[in-house]
Parts: sequence; C-alpha cells; structure tokens
Amino acid sequence: MKRFRRHGHESQRDKHKQDLYQFNKTVEHGFPHQPSALGFSPSLQLLAIGTRSGAIKLYGAPGVEFMGLHDENAAVTQVHFLPNQVELVTLLDDNSLHMWTLRAHNSMSELLEIGRFTLSGPPGAPPSVTRVTAVLAHSSGELLLLGTEGGHVFVVEVPGFRELEENNISVEDVQNRIPEDYVGRRNLECVETLHENPLNPRQVLIGYSRGLMVLWDLDRQRPIQHFLGTQQLESVWWMEDGENILSSHSDGSYCQWTVTGEDPQTEPEKQEMPYGSFPCKAISKVIQLPSKQGPPFLIFSGGMPRASYGDRHCISVIHSKTHEALDFTSRIIDFFVIREGVNHRGEPSALVVLVEEELIVVDLQTEGWPVIQTPYLVPLHCSAITCSHHVSSIPLKLWERVQAAGAQQNTHYSKKPWPINGGQNLAPDPPQRDLLLTGHEDGTVRFWDASGVCLYPMYKLSTAGVFLTDADPNDNMNQGSEGEWPPFRKVGCFDPYSDDPRLGIQKIHLCKYSGYLTVAGTAGQILVLELNDEAAEQTVEATVVDLLQGQEGFRWKGQARLDVREEPVLFPPGFQPFALVQCQPPAVVTAIALHSEWKLVAFGTSHGFGFYDYHQRNNILVKCTLNPSDQMALEGPLSRVKSIKKSLRQSFRRIRRSRVSMRKHHTNNLFTRQIKINARLEAEALQEMELAPVQRKIEARSSDDSFTGLVRTLYFADTFVSDSSHSTPSLWAGTNGGAVFAYVLRVPSLERRAEDPVVAHAAKEIQLMHRAPVVGLVVLDGKGAPLPEPLEVAHDLARSPEMHGSHHLLVVSEEQFKLFTLPKVSSKSKLKLTAVDGSRVRRVGVAWFGSRTDEQLESSLVVLTNQGELHVISLPSIKMMVHYPCIRREDVSGIASCVFTKYGQGFYLISPSEFERFSLSTRWVVEPHCLVEAPLQMRPKNPSSPVHRDQPDGVPTEHRCVCSCVIVQKPLFPSCC
Repeated sequence: MKRFRRHGHESQRDKHKQDLYQFNKTVEHGFPHQPSALGFSPSLQLLAIGTRSGAIKLYGAPGVEFMGLHDENAAVTQVHFLPNQVELVTLLDDNSLHMWTLRAHNSMSELLEIGRFTLSGPPGAPPSVTRVTAVLAHSSGELLLLGTEGGHVFVVEVPGFRELEENNISVEDVQNRIPEDYVGRRNLECVETLHENPLNPRQVLIGYSRGLMVLWDLDRQRPIQHFLGTQQLESVWWMEDGENILSSHSDGSYCQWTVTGEDPQTEPEKQEMPYGSFPCKAISKVIQLPSKQGPPFLIFSGGMPRASYGDRHCISVIHSKTHEALDFTSRIIDFFVIREGVNHRGEPSALVVLVEEELIVVDLQTEGWPVIQTPYLVPLHCSAITCSHHVSSIPLKLWERVQAAGAQQNTHYSKKPWPINGGQNLAPDPPQRDLLLTGHEDGTVRFWDASGVCLYPMYKLSTAGVFLTDADPNDNMNQGSEGEWPPFRKVGCFDPYSDDPRLGIQKIHLCKYSGYLTVAGTAGQILVLELNDEAAEQTVEATVVDLLQGQEGFRWKGQARLDVREEPVLFPPGFQPFALVQCQPPAVVTAIALHSEWKLVAFGTSHGFGFYDYHQRNNILVKCTLNPSDQMALEGPLSRVKSIKKSLRQSFRRIRRSRVSMRKHHTNNLFTRQIKINARLEAEALQEMELAPVQRKIEARSSDDSFTGLVRTLYFADTFVSDSSHSTPSLWAGTNGGAVFAYVLRVPSLERRAEDPVVAHAAKEIQLMHRAPVVGLVVLDGKGAPLPEPLEVAHDLARSPEMHGSHHLLVVSEEQFKLFTLPKVSSKSKLKLTAVDGSRVRRVGVAWFGSRTDEQLESSLVVLTNQGELHVISLPSIKMMVHYPCIRREDVSGIASCVFTKYGQGFYLISPSEFERFSLSTRWVVEPHCLVEAPLQMRPKNPSSPVHRDQPDGVPTEHRCVCSCVIVQKPLFPSCC
C-alpha cells in the first residue's frame, strides 16, 4: 500500500528548516588579492582599493566595509572620490569609467554602481585618442577631466557622464602655443597627470609624458604658462601656496617650478637627485607638505640607484634632519598622506602605503616613525597559509592571556589610534569570543580574533626556535646598518620565503579550557605547548616514534627530519613547547587529536598512527597501517608526479577495456557513437585526478590503491566499546582505505595519573566494503547528540552525555554516512551521497543550529563536497536537510582550505590572502552593518572665484542634482527630478 505524507507535516518541516538554516556569504577577511589602485576621501575618511579582478573595496573605521564588483572582467587602474560627496569613479583597463555611490537603505549604506561611460572619439580616430591615462575629479564635484594617451583632455559632466565638447582641450591647442624649438616636431605623448590649483579651481595643470607641463585656464580656454621640462615626467605635486610645483622624473630627479605667469619657463628653480649622480630609477610620485614643526615633509617613491638597489621597493621620507628609505617586500601600488584637522589642512599625521601584498600605515608624528597596526587588511599570507583551525566561545581568562602575550609582541607598533575612521559601525557586539588559528609555511601559528567583521591579529607563535635551521634568531631584519646609504628601513610583515619548508604547520588543535595546544608539521613533528604568562628557558624533550615498527624491506625516500636544539631555548610569554613527538619516517602529519582531560595526543601519518601521554612524557601505542604494496607512502610528498602518471595509466587502461567491450555490443553507427564515448571516457580519466568531480555510483576500491594506510581522522571518545554496561575511554582512527580501528584505553585516576601508565588494547576493526576514505568519526550518546568536548562538562558549558540507551558511531566516508550501534558495531542506517550526484565528502564537522526566537539548539552534520556544495545532515537520523552551492568546483584549493565553526559558520580561502566567511545559520551571522553620511559642507556660490582647497579631495561643496535643486543629503533619485 502506498503511503503519502500529509501536507501539514511537510509545511511544518519546511518552516522548521527556514527557522534554522539560511546560507549567506557574509564578509571577506584579509588582504585583497592583486590590488591595482588606491583612493582616499579626506572628507568621508574612507579608503578605496581596486583589484585586477575588477573588485572595489571601501574601508573606514573598523567594521565599516563595502565591496562592489564590476561586471567587466577587467582590472581597476584608478579610483577617485568626488570631493565631499558619497560618489566615486573607477577607471578600468578596458577604458571604461564607472560611477559608484553609497546609498542608505534601511538605515544602512550599500555600495551601488549607478553609471558607466566610455569615451568615443571622432570617426576613424585611433584608439589612443580616447584611451584614458589620467583622471581629475574636479573640486566642484560636477566635472571629470580625462587625459588620454593621444594627449587630449576631455571634460565630462558627472554624475550623468555627459561630455562637454566645447570645454575639451585638444593636443593641437597645446602644441600651437609652444615654442617651435622645444617641440621639435616631437609628439607630446600621453597626459601623465592632471592637477588642480589649490587656490584657484579654474586653473588646471596638464603634465605630458615627454616633460611638458601646461597651466590651463578652464574659463578662458587658453594656456597661462608653459613649463618646459626635458626629462620624462612621472608625477606632479602642487604645493599649498599655489605658487610652486614639484615634478618628478624618470631619471630619479625631482624639480621645483614657480608659477609666475611668465611664459614659457624653460628651467626649474631647483633640481635635485636625492640619491646621487649615478643612474637612478624613476621617482614615480612625489609629495611635499608643510609642517609647523620645521621644514616640510618631502615624500617620494622610487629614485633608488639603478645598479645597486634597482630591485628595492622604497618610499623615502625626509623631514628636517631625518631621512629614511622605507623598504617594502613587495611592489608599491600607491600612497597618500593623512593630515590632522577638521579641514584636513593640519600636520601630516600618517603615511598610508598600499603595496602588492599588504597595507602599511606609518605614524609621522611619533619619533622613529613607527608603523600603526592595522585593524583590517592584515596580510593573512605573511607566510603561505597551510592549515586553519577555528575555536568558538573562548573563555574570558584564556582570551585575556592570549591577548596579553600578543601585546608584548607588539611593543614596536605606534600607540596612535587608527587614523582612518569614516562611517559608523552599526553591527551589534559579537555574542561570543572566537579564535581562528592559521598555520603557515614558515612554522608559525597566528591567532586571529574572528568574533566580528574584522579579522584582527592577536598573537603569533613560532615553532622554528625548537629546531636547528638556517635562520639566525638574533637577526633583526627591521633595521638597516648604521651609516648605510640610502638609509634603508625594512617595513611590513609580508615574507614569502621560508627558511625550511619542513617547518610548515599541517594540523592544529587547541583546548580552550586547559590552554594546551598541539601543532603538527610537514616533517612528522608534533609539538605539545602550554600557555605561560612568563618567559621561560627550557629544553624541549623529543620522543622518536617508529611508525613502521621495524618492518623490513622498506626504505624512506623522502625528507629528513628536523634536528632539535639540544641547548635550552628562551621562549617568550605565550604558548611554550614542552614536549615533541617525532614520527619516523618523517612524513607529513595528516591527523591529530587532543584530549586535555586525559592528557593524551593522537597523531597519524601515511604510515600509521599512535598516541602520546604528555603528562608522563612517553608514547603509549603505535599502529602501522601501511599496505605492503603501497610504495607511494615511502617516497614522501615530492613524488606526486609519479602518482599522477600511475593514475593516468590506470585510467587509459580502463578506456581501452571499455572500447573493446563496446565493439562487441554496438556495431551500428559505430563511428559517431564512438567519438562521443571516447570524449566522455577521457573526461572521466582526467576527473579521477581531482580536476573535476566524478559522477558514479559507489564501487569497491582496490586495496592496492596508493596511500590506503594514510590516517585521515582521529577521535577520542568515552563510550561503550567492550560491553553495553561500562563506558570506557577509547581512541578511533579512520584511514584512506576505508578502515576504522578502535582501541580501549585505561586511564589512571587523577590521584594515580602521574605514577600509573596509560594502557591501550585493540578492541574493534571495521572495514567499509567500498573502501572509500574515512574523513570523519562521531560518537552519538543515548539521545543522539554528539559527545561534548573534553572538559566542556567540567566547566558547566555542556550537559553530561546520556549514558543510558545505545551509543552510536557515525562513520563518514568520502561517499556515504553510516551509523553503527555500539558496542556491537552493527549497521543501523546509512546515507549514500555519491549515488545521486557524484559528490565526494571533502570536509565535515558537527555544528549546532538554533532559531532566532528559540533558545533550544539542534546538532547537525555540516559537509562540504568536492563539487563545492554545502550539505546539512540531521543527527541522529542522518537525513539530508538542506544543501547550497558555495565554492566553484574547480576551486580545489578553496575546497581544501574550508574550516567549519561550532555554530554553523565557515571560512575558506578565495585567494592566497583572503578568507570568505559564510553562514548556514539564521541565528549566528557575522556581517558588516554600517552607515556613511554625506559631508554637510557647502560649496561657494560663485564656482569661478578663488577658493582654498582643503586637500586634493577638493573644496567643500553642497550636493546638487541635475535638476539644480539644492539638497543636503542627495538621494539617488530626487523627488523633484
């Protein structure tokens, strides 16, 4: 008899899902990948960064963030804010201009694109005529001046992007008024820069690449003065007095010119070559700002001696008797200076530099010009990220101790507050304190405050000091040698080079209740660390563990293990190592588990697993999981190419076998059908190399497959293993070949813990029929809830597990979820994932979900597949609840980097320097809520009258819509329009 579900039951179930689950990508953490342009609005106090992928990101006070994405797949080359308005203009490398605005909606601002424009030249004109190379956002807020590759200047009205042809400045108009002996029939080349007179906005300086600069009157449409430079022009800076102009050039010099009205000016008043008479690189940008504390600040980028320091990325700062060449580790994109005062006309306070891999802010008012720590845009990839670990709801005491340890590391930073403070952060205070730990290639672990919108650095742990490496611990990279010329000073923290790749961190596990931390590395090293508030000098004892257990006939062909320092090492306050386990062979550690209540740590590699008693400092158990036919596990991580070749050979053998079989059964229309079949089979062969997901039903895998003994997951549990009446501590291990091993542990009582040994006995072994890799293990208590974390019950943060009724073991393989009853280990239910859509499980975690109105929480399994899809699976019924597309299936590194939180959120890398944050929960969502208000400053009634400009951003103006109605806060579509 056919059974039908009642409609009411379905509706109630759907409502329950809507109350609990909702997918959102909420915020991007880290530093934008491949930045290409920088902009700043002094009136809004907002920073803008454009990227090569077409993204535009705005930042103000901490928590104030906006992001937009151009439809065109083109790099952002320039960003300009309209003075004293909430609009900005971007120029892309496809020559298109785009207008953006910050519009208020539901008491929050959002970044919207409201227009786009591309210059169109006369019919038959070459593209260089309209190829934009320089943009000036006029202080009136109503005009854009666009200099082009052909030497023309076009005037465009904004926000409507209407070209004012009668105001355009042609290259012929400029050339006709230049002395013939200077022109010499040479092309002036492109417009390199456009600058507005700070005292008279109706005068604009046009700088051409060839070296010519022309002061142009916008009202009378004629030149006022010509400055006949002879070196290729790089940039121009108009000083505040309106009478002097600085120009920088390709030969490493800068010149000072005087605005006299006498035409032409053939020689500069002063010419300087800051770094000597030897050939120097170009000074790409120069700024000079007055100071009440003495001489002006002179700041310029480049200009280094070409032969000796041509590969340096430097910005030089000269003030009074102080001269420093700030040396960055990546290419400089752009820079600007923030000034004090309401009108931004006061003392220079901070130098903001955007380089290719980080944002650096230098305090210009504190002696020594220290760096100001950034609350956002911190380079997550100072060293390449190798793994991540998230810990939710950190106890206040541990939080404060980590914070204090980090503060002692940051004494070299400036004490000044963050100088960019535009907008209001309206987001509520985070309900809990969360940590994101990232492991890096150089052996460091960085602790980040992941509670809110800003991913803020708290503390850095380095493991390199335990080992003998090529790095000198006393080497100070931040200071140049005394008397060195140029006077270099290293700034920034981006360092892509690792002293030894074996230091790379592969696994991290932090116990938030005890303060114990375990980190495991690339060369089989497992460190156990404890949080200490004081510095300590100690020797780290190493325990060598032979995972091969003396098996004969095996020879390790991979990397050597790291040498441990035998002398005592001084460790600063923070996490300090006190025990080291060294696996032999020194293969990559693939799994770890920490149980701080039992004081045990389990570890696994491609050769087997074991666990270590860090209380008594001895190893308890070793289990070799190596398959005798698995030669890949003996060759180390550098032999991946051989694995790919082997996979290809096996795949194409299957293709040939399939072709033979098809010839026997299909004789009609063979040629056409064979082409389709070959294409499909070849695609499947490549897909087995993880280039794309495989759609197939579950099938048994050969025990001869490579790395079947690799340990994928380890799990401690207090559950029923031997009988149903007594629970015991246990360790569970899952391998790449579909095997699960269970060990019963006898852990002495607290009184005898220091004397009596921990004893382990093999108890169970499960072999999945399809031999798919086991990626997760979870024990459910008598009520179907996952067991609490170690010490969680002792701290009254979780209820005791239900020990009455049957416990269940949930085995998560790449292809299915299977529930076993304990202690019999009999199959109860299962859910096949691959039988429907060909997905494979890549990441799995337990998460708790709740609605906004109900305090009750439900546990579920959160899964990420190789197709980039997220699935939420109910516990203990293991039924599919919801699924959402999240990551592109081609983004293998993004999928591999994903980490889940305890409350239904997650992080994954969208680039080497950025995490995307997402949420599956309706209750816990971290996203920006911010508001930016338009400046309430008024423009003078006569725009042609001389006005003092506050900053390159422009003079105060009121907002005016195209219908000439004057309003204070300009809406996108005024009612009078």
